[in-house]
Amino acid sequence: MKAAPKGSGERGGKQTAKVQRVLRGLLLDGALPLGERLVEEEMVERVGASRTPLRMALVSLQEEGLLDALPSGGFVARAFTEPEVLAAIEIRGTLEGLAARFAAERHPSKLELQPLRECLSQLDVAIGNASASPKDQLATYADLNKRFHAHIAELASNQSLSRQLERASALPFAASSALVMAHEKITDVQTYLIIAQDQHHEIVEAIERHDGTRAESLMREHSRLSTRNLARILSTPEALALVPGSALIVVGGHRGTSSTDDNQGAS
Repeated sequence: MKAAPKGSGERGGKQTAKVQRVLRGLLLDGALPLGERLVEEEMVERVGASRTPLRMALVSLQEEGLLDALPSGGFVARAFTEPEVLAAIEIRGTLEGLAARFAAERHPSKLELQPLRECLSQLDVAIGNASASPKDQLATYADLNKRFHAHIAELASNQSLSRQLERASALPFAASSALVMAHEKITDVQTYLIIAQDQHHEIVEAIERHDGTRAESLMREHSRLSTRNLARILSTPEALALVPGSALIVVGGHRGTSSTDDNQGAS
């Protein structure tokens, strides 16, 4: 048997990753029908790739939770109901609570905590920027909030937990910054941001005091801030359109519509 040409595995991996990105984009844009079998011949033509990287990309997307495998073979684009969206956010929040506990119990040094503290200060400035529009405030908050959650995961210093968090956040509407932008359409933005930032401060203080139990509890409560308004977001078309992956969500028998806005947000 001939050995594979040098670099062929790397090229194949890159091609699979590229196909996966294209397919993921089609799914999140609502360009693929929900619940219908994806015809391999059509998908090969659509993504401009051979069958092998296509099949590997489909398996990866199934592992992310965006596709379901059929018993007879093949895949279908998965549709998510409100309870499933809620469960996905709860799972992410539970894992982030564990990350906060691990971070606190590690007794991180002031140097290790510095990036988290700096992010917290930047959030204070963004929320206190009275000259910014609510939309701009939410966009800035969403970006910094994502970094805040990432810093806590880093402080937990647990590779197994990091992998599980990455998997839980693969569903775009369940990520730590996935529902923020939608709040512009359904609630008072300033009140929402003040509550979220107050929770951030309490979480950091609990980690600094090495109080793992409180840090975990606060982090889980923080994740629930986004779910408090979930029903209103899902039932308000202009809010739902701002949720990443909304095209995969089915409400009242109808799927959401994706937004061309690249900003993401949540608690």
